[in-house]
Amino acid sequence: MSDHHLEFTFSLSPRDPFADILTAELAEAGFEMFVETPEGIKAYLSSGLDAENILDGILILKDPSLWHSLKIERIEKQNWNEEWEKNFPVVEIGEQLLIRAPFHEPGRNKYCYEIVIEPKMSFGTGHHDTTFLMAQQLLELDVQGKRVLDMGCGTGILGILAAKKGAASVVAIDIEEWAYENAKENAERNAIFNISVEKGDVNLLAGRPFQLILANINKNVLLNDLGAYSNRLEAKGELLLSGFFESDAGELAAAAGAQGLICREQKARNGWAMMYFTKPGL
Repeated sequence: MSDHHLEFTFSLSPRDPFADILTAELAEAGFEMFVETPEGIKAYLSSGLDAENILDGILILKDPSLWHSLKIERIEKQNWNEEWEKNFPVVEIGEQLLIRAPFHEPGRNKYCYEIVIEPKMSFGTGHHDTTFLMAQQLLELDVQGKRVLDMGCGTGILGILAAKKGAASVVAIDIEEWAYENAKENAERNAIFNISVEKGDVNLLAGRPFQLILANINKNVLLNDLGAYSNRLEAKGELLLSGFFESDAGELAAAAGAQGLICREQKARNGWAMMYFTKPGL
């Protein structure tokens, strides 16, 4: 790690959905870590990168419907761990699941499941409402012996949870290089060896049947790929979708219904939604 990092604090109005879009664009530009705030996000950049010009290619900041302000601060290396730990509290879902970073104290058997995630980026650490909702629903399902797909896996947390719950095999796919590498590291960190982490998109699914598909991405990708998910889902299979706002649930439900999928449950948290579908049996 370099001698210091630069902390970019973005205040956004409206915050949603621009915070997620901004995070994705900054990740592409080379920002390494992100923390959500009530006003927007904090993004961290290594001192070795060109901080002066790096924001020039961030298209969302030029959107006329977004107001934003920015503050940039230098964080010295010796303060970095303290800053990092302060911004990543543990995530608890009742007494069923503890999601923690390596620097947090272990749960000491208080929870049914414990997952250790190295939070290199905020995606998929459990702090985002969509990841929380997906994990919460996954905890309610019988995963034992099933072939599972974690699509848009991020840190791999959902695939890791499925494996811990007894999945026979897990395929975790993400289009981003950082996610591909991080998911592999996190699977190893949690001693999960029946997971295949792959870099790519929906085209990797051809000819591969699954009994449970987890897709936490965004509305447009989900709408585009629902047909592929349905085709690769076995009869009586289950599909969990998230990554979209509660106000978009009707559109997702209609698209899934057109594929013959049946909505069994919908959950919401802070404006975000998760939907649980099943595929009719033979």
